[in-house]
Amino acid sequence: MNIGGISTASMALSQINTQSDIGTKLLSKAMDTNEAMGEGLVKMIDKAAMERSVNPAVGGNVDYSV
Repeated sequence: MNIGGISTASMALSQINTQSDIGTKLLSKAMDTNEAMGEGLVKMIDKAAMERSVNPAVGGNVDYSV
């Protein structure tokens, strides 16, 4: 392999490593965001369950007109 081929391969490997690092960081951020959203959802469900236990009639009927 000549010097030009080695430097080209080295630059390509460096670019692949950079892209991999960026992808990993983006995935980590997405996972953190989803975890926070999941925690918020659990809190909302717990709050709704508490409301139903204190006042079981809430949300039992739906009134609507057309």
